Amino acid sequence: MASPCESSKEASSGLASMAALRRLAAVSSHLHPPAQEPGISVVPAVASSRSSGGNGCVFCEIIRGESPAFKLYEDDICLCILDSNPLTFGHSLIITKSHFSSLQVTPPSVVAAMCSTVPTLGNAIMKATHCKSFNLVVNNGSAAGQVIFHTHLHIIPRKAGDQLWPSESFRRQSLEQNSETFVLVKSIKEQLSSADESTPANNSED
Repeated sequence: MASPCESSKEASSGLASMAALRRLAAVSSHLHPPAQEPGISVVPAVASSRSSGGNGCVFCEIIRGESPAFKLYEDDICLCILDSNPLTFGHSLIITKSHFSSLQVTPPSVVAAMCSTVPTLGNAIMKATHCKSFNLVVNNGSAAGQVIFHTHLHIIPRKAGDQLWPSESFRRQSLEQNSETFVLVKSIKEQLSSADESTPANNSED
């Protein structure tokens, strides 16, 4: 019989393995090329005149036309494709054509351009998948589950009761109006004020 210490080590090892598998699955969702279906063309994205750097970045390879993808939409700023290992049927990705490693380093104008496509794309995806809802998700940073460090948004069609994420069944607690909350609010406002002060003012011509 295993000792309590050995059992604890085995449990920790098992949890680590599960976490590794989840991250591998997330990576695979972007790396596995889609299978060709009769009557459906898998087309490379048109290469952008903008910089699509990131050596080894799978999204940059798709943008440059070096890797296949099911392209749904494209403009000068972004590209929308089907996720090749979707969480739900119709799970799609909106990808910036220029390479930015995270949301916070992506220019606001690019973020705005990406987000402006969401209502149209989301509506089209919902209708095509016979869904009435979708999640708009950004995994920003490794702790948040980002594994492809190229800015992108997820549009994930949802149906009632699909139980995609176990956390959706958790009961949410009311925000406590305590000192910790007030300190948090003050800290965020100070960070925003500091960011405003560090942003160069636009020079207007008289």
